[in-house]
Amino acid sequence: MIVEPGPLLAAISSPDDLKKLSPEQLVQVSAELREFIIDTVSIYGGHFGASLGVVELSVALHYVFNTPYDQLVWDVGHQAYGHKILTGRRDRFPTNRRYGGMSGFPKRSESEYDAFGVGHSSTSIGAALGMAVASDYKKEFDRQHIAVIGDGAMTAGMSFEALNHAGDIRNNMIVVLNDNCMSIDPNVGALKEYLTDITTSRTYNKVRDELWNVLGKLSKFGPNPQQIARKVEAAMKATLLKQSNLFEALNFRYFGPVDGHDVQHLVAVLNDLKRIPGPKLLHCVTVKGKGYALAEKDQTLWHAPGLFDKITGEIFTKVPDKPQPPKYQDVFGHTLLELAEANPKIMGVTPAMPSGSSLNIMMAAMPDRAFDVGIAEQHAVTFSAGLATQGLVPFCNIYSSFMQRGYDQVVHDVALQNLHVVMCLDRAGFAGADGPTHHGAYDLAYMRCIPNMVVSAPMNEQELRNLMYTAQLPENAGPFSIRYPRGEGVMPAWRTPLQRVAIGTGRVVREGEEGGVAILSIGHIGNYAVRATEALGVEGLDVGHYDMRFCKPLDEELLLAIARRYRAIVTVEDGCLQGGFGSAVLEFLSEQGVSLPTRRLGIPDRVVEHGTQDQLYKECGFDAEGIAQAVREMSAKVAEVGRLVG
Repeated sequence: MIVEPGPLLAAISSPDDLKKLSPEQLVQVSAELREFIIDTVSIYGGHFGASLGVVELSVALHYVFNTPYDQLVWDVGHQAYGHKILTGRRDRFPTNRRYGGMSGFPKRSESEYDAFGVGHSSTSIGAALGMAVASDYKKEFDRQHIAVIGDGAMTAGMSFEALNHAGDIRNNMIVVLNDNCMSIDPNVGALKEYLTDITTSRTYNKVRDELWNVLGKLSKFGPNPQQIARKVEAAMKATLLKQSNLFEALNFRYFGPVDGHDVQHLVAVLNDLKRIPGPKLLHCVTVKGKGYALAEKDQTLWHAPGLFDKITGEIFTKVPDKPQPPKYQDVFGHTLLELAEANPKIMGVTPAMPSGSSLNIMMAAMPDRAFDVGIAEQHAVTFSAGLATQGLVPFCNIYSSFMQRGYDQVVHDVALQNLHVVMCLDRAGFAGADGPTHHGAYDLAYMRCIPNMVVSAPMNEQELRNLMYTAQLPENAGPFSIRYPRGEGVMPAWRTPLQRVAIGTGRVVREGEEGGVAILSIGHIGNYAVRATEALGVEGLDVGHYDMRFCKPLDEELLLAIARRYRAIVTVEDGCLQGGFGSAVLEFLSEQGVSLPTRRLGIPDRVVEHGTQDQLYKECGFDAEGIAQAVREMSAKVAEVGRLVG
């Protein structure tokens, strides 16, 4: 289905076309752009509310600034759909987040207008500052650098580190703070309250506006009345807001708050700001989901709703004809509450993803024992470590790719002190349409090299429950990581009795023919190995299959038994091949002096783009057919060696 843009938007292939319009026409362009995003996402899917909230801002930025020479850096990327449409990608927009199509996030290799690749939050200010310093070094003093960051992303330490640096060296840059009180879930923390104080202080806003209007017109104050106004305003902020302005304390000129949906006023303000030297912050107040009533009302649901009817607002969901397995995240959420009800020491921690991780289940039932710490993965880990020093058992739930941002804290604050922190890594393996910034490719490798760390992965919901139960037991009082994928499991009847799992033990899924080939899998991808063994069985190949469950410690006894029984093995993991599960198996066998032909299947040493999980498994050769083909090849090799020896 083709989505037709409005007449003004249809004529825009680049920001140069946008600049041909009058300021009055920008209102219509914004309306057409918003409608085009609604129409396209309703049919093809994607993120939704965030980009609707910055339609006017996207138009104003490209209208005022000379992009791509002026460098525009978007934070996270959920909000960049309008930017992409205005920069020559309108016709490709229906391929957004689809296999082989346009990325859902800004990406340098996709367009010269994407100044910096993003996906994780809070990188925009640091990146824009680096660009600003580089431009000064190259004497490109006419070049502008603009970072657009959401108030949720501002809660991360990286943002404040960059603000602190920028205020010190005072390079020419603009930070646009998109303040909508939301990331995916509602924002939390003192910063949110501070921004709310600014935006809701009617006295401050009224006095500030009158001050600038009056002093700006009076010549008796000399040639610089606005300079006097700034000094008076600073004193007024401290008095009326009961605190000095945070951003000005960091040497940023603060402007706002302004209406982020008044495109003509935004154009006027941005034109003024680009003529003011030094670091500046423009505080824009916006509404996530602006222009679509249902998205404004339930901003979490409409962050990325899937396909929907734009007229009725019905979100299309498949109605199964039989019971379906739950999402792994929901099994985690319900099981954690079940464990917490039995163990008063258990606490829950997540960095701004309570609904994405399903920690919101425990937060609703036990608000004093479950914490959303904001977009702050480093803090989430160290906060959990602090809880653990006092005898509590925190379950720290962080997406696998986001845990990379807290890696030093895992090593320094948890593992070196051997603290009882359970790290539950959601979205492990291929994350699907979110692509390479969100793929959880590396956690098996980066966790297994850390001392004291237990590294595990369940093959199904029952194993997830049992690993969670095992991890919180007093006898396992050390760092413990459990990884599981995005999406559904395989067990509709998943509420199984909780059972202890012996640390470092695997299990036999299928015992194959002696002298043949064995598959060793870890995690959910083992279900694809089951399909492979079933297909191979039809062909007459009796293949063994072992769910190893632990990458560290390995089940050494089971591995030696496998080495004695089979003549070749195939390892399968939804993680990077370098240093991962297959590497661990080969290292152990080598140390034991065992030489066994081995084929490792997993994520290759390259960037894998976005697509459905099944599409990416197939691309990388470890879907069910890829596993089966690897076994066939290893079986043929074993047979050939046997023939030559015979």
